[in-house]
Amino acid sequence: MGLRIALVQCNPLVGDIEGNADMVIERARAAKANQGVKLAIFSELVLTGYPPEDLLLRQSFLQRSEDALRRIARETADMAVVLGAPYRDAEGLRNGALLLQEGEIRARYAKQRLPNYSVFDEKRYFIEGESACVVEVESVRLGLLVCEDLWHPQPAAQALAAGAQVLIGINASPFHLGQYAAREAVLRQRVAETGLPLVYVNQVGGQDELVFDGSSLAFGAAGKLACRLPAFAEAVETLDLPGGDGRVAPLPASVEEWAYAALRLAVRDYVRKNGFPGVVLGLSGGIDSALTLAIAVDALGAEAVMAVTMPSRYTAAMSLEDARAECAALDINMHELSIEPPFNAFLEVLSPLFANMPPDVTEENIQARCRGVLLMAISNKTSKMVLTTGNKSEMAVGYATLYGDMAGGFAPLKDVPKTLVYRLARWRNERGAVIPERVLIRPPSAELAPGQKDSDTLPPYEILDPILERFVERDYSVEQIVADGFERETVERVAAMVLRNEYKRRQAPPGPRITARAFGKDRRYPITSGYRCRSS
Repeated sequence: MGLRIALVQCNPLVGDIEGNADMVIERARAAKANQGVKLAIFSELVLTGYPPEDLLLRQSFLQRSEDALRRIARETADMAVVLGAPYRDAEGLRNGALLLQEGEIRARYAKQRLPNYSVFDEKRYFIEGESACVVEVESVRLGLLVCEDLWHPQPAAQALAAGAQVLIGINASPFHLGQYAAREAVLRQRVAETGLPLVYVNQVGGQDELVFDGSSLAFGAAGKLACRLPAFAEAVETLDLPGGDGRVAPLPASVEEWAYAALRLAVRDYVRKNGFPGVVLGLSGGIDSALTLAIAVDALGAEAVMAVTMPSRYTAAMSLEDARAECAALDINMHELSIEPPFNAFLEVLSPLFANMPPDVTEENIQARCRGVLLMAISNKTSKMVLTTGNKSEMAVGYATLYGDMAGGFAPLKDVPKTLVYRLARWRNERGAVIPERVLIRPPSAELAPGQKDSDTLPPYEILDPILERFVERDYSVEQIVADGFERETVERVAAMVLRNEYKRRQAPPGPRITARAFGKDRRYPITSGYRCRSS
């Protein structure tokens, strides 16, 4: 039979060392009791959760981690466990893969490639390892690797040279669209280069702006896919090494399915891990709030979601009708609070200062801030967290109101371009219609002024989104974007809007990253800056 292992794909809570240790012990022992597993393999930094960020700077945190490691070793003494945890040696702090065996910490491997790009800051905390670590469990020699190590040939080659018969990679690889395919291609390359079977165990779950998809894998020495765990779900799969096969879970079938699953998990984990009893959101009758409502209900259940519509003098009757239809389809009670009384009160208070000044965006923003005040009051009273409903296109160009529609605790669509919002809404409707067709076809509007449409202020989204994708995610210059066929004046206007609205984005709530570059951890621009995009 060889070595029976368990790939344990789990969802740790950052900072909850004792709780994570309990989870490791329980799942390792269950795998041994139920499937006769001799080795349970967990993800990168599973003991602390990933990323632990500046918790790693606290000596007491590191000591608790070391104490928990020894407890896990004692309580799984009749089997072996490979897991991720930080540890300190004579040179400094390491991101480690550790073998626990016969009640002891038998081996410690230091991650050799520390990512320091995109959302990663590992060189802030850790120092790189230099050597392979090959351990033996039940006469099978295992080469330990950690995440980024697998994206480079040398660490795997070192393990092969040190006598490894199987490569074991523990990972906390964040999700973005297209990442799974790139990840699988890299893993296949390592197998082809070394001729060794490879086991890849990835974290799953939402952690602030990051989402981890799991999708753990194992390959045979010839490159055949031996098993795959499901995306966006905790799971355990057993496998016999070398050469055994396990279950191959299907992958999401489309970009929309990948994205929706990531957003649903991100909302669920952010709300539950932070201890909120539920969420409240403003429902406008528009596409963004409709999709946010559907995601929230799918993530948390209808009983945990509160929807409030807040009409003004500019709200169309069809918007209220569509909001009611959305709530009915999702089995939610809709609460209606008019903002006319507070809006009028603000105008009256400000009238001495605004006398003889024509209405402009100021009055539009007051309406949005009235809504923000109402939602935050409901949040305070009920302890439900406010979900904001703005999308990436709006966040990019500043088409949002500080302390108004930007007020809240989490922004599910923060990294979802407007054109993808429409695709996700249609995808969700194919699985049960919850968004009225009229919402999908009417021109988008903030409804803060008579006859207002988004296109009054912004280029059409089918033009805006490709420009933003090039400028924000690919760092294209104006010239490069124009060369791709876009009108120079439009490109320059969009680039200027992105740059001057950094101050707004810094004050926006976090939201899940699903694209190659999101606002937040992934893209850090100065607020005060003399940089301007030039056309030549």
